[in-house]
Amino acid sequence: MKHAKPPPSRHVVNWDHPDLESLLDKTAGWGLDHRGAFEPVPCELHVGWGAVVGRPASLLYEGEGVLVIAANFVISPAENVRIDYLQAGRMRSRWGIVVEGRAGLRAEDAENGTRVYWVHMR
Repeated sequence: MKHAKPPPSRHVVNWDHPDLESLLDKTAGWGLDHRGAFEPVPCELHVGWGAVVGRPASLLYEGEGVLVIAANFVISPAENVRIDYLQAGRMRSRWGIVVEGRAGLRAEDAENGTRVYWVHMR
């Protein structure tokens, strides 16, 4: 069986072109922080399946199979968590596993010790 080669691209990029280099240099230190697009929801975060007492945190984003949480304490990757929060006047609980966490990028995050966590839902 013969595999045909894809046609060559019509768009050739010269990554060493001075104009492109200067543009890329301008974006080198950029970081994305989309928290302004969503209103944080106060929540209670229970770390570990057997956790009886939750700790205060904020739900920053809820998407398909993922939550983004801000908390003022460290949570290890692969930790099981339960997030309790009010939605439309009713208590909702979501279970998941912490996939990644990092220190917040905003100035107030450093002052408050805020960390941001990505939680994949179970």
